[in-house]
Amino acid sequence: ESLIELRDVAAVPLGGDEAADPGPALARAGELAAAALAAEAVGAADQALASTVEYVQVREQFGRPVGSFQAVKHRLADLYVQVQAARSAAYYAAWAAAASEGDLPVAGPLALAQALEALRSVAGEAIQLHGGVGFTWEHHAHLYFKRAASDELLFGPVHLLRARAADRAGLFGPAVPVVPVVATAPAVPAAPIVEPSAESTAAGSAA
Repeated sequence: ESLIELRDVAAVPLGGDEAADPGPALARAGELAAAALAAEAVGAADQALASTVEYVQVREQFGRPVGSFQAVKHRLADLYVQVQAARSAAYYAAWAAAASEGDLPVAGPLALAQALEALRSVAGEAIQLHGGVGFTWEHHAHLYFKRAASDELLFGPVHLLRARAADRAGLFGPAVPVVPVVATAPAVPAAPIVEPSAESTAAGSAA
């Protein structure tokens, strides 16, 4: 066996112009990672929702499955719509990545924001709808919530992902200068000064 020491060895950049400026390559890698992570988050949200729907059909309260209550149905329907919207965004980001379209810098962060928000919502509702067992360490419901939190740490909060996408789309244009407006009262013309004539002065004296 031999030991190679690389301490104090000069680094030589490999490649051509990309090595001189790695910014575009790193940005491209981040966009591809965002699209891939969005697809993973959508899959996790879909699985969490499916397991929750299956559970509420067999869990009974007041002598009937909890899935038969209208309030539970509405919550599950809202989650389904959210997951399907995230799925569409993830599909578009994957298409933009495969087609090398210029939309990926915008589609990637937007898809990831949509998917992470859907995963967090579904995971939180899954814990609630599973009842007491959803809070236990032995059940898998908490794993989806942890996945949502850990994925959000990789690329930042959801609102920052949306802000980044909006900035890349040019929605944040240059600030419009604000011209201060000073309210001024309109000038009132002064009343003309009428000098008394000699006749009016004499008439006044005679009276």
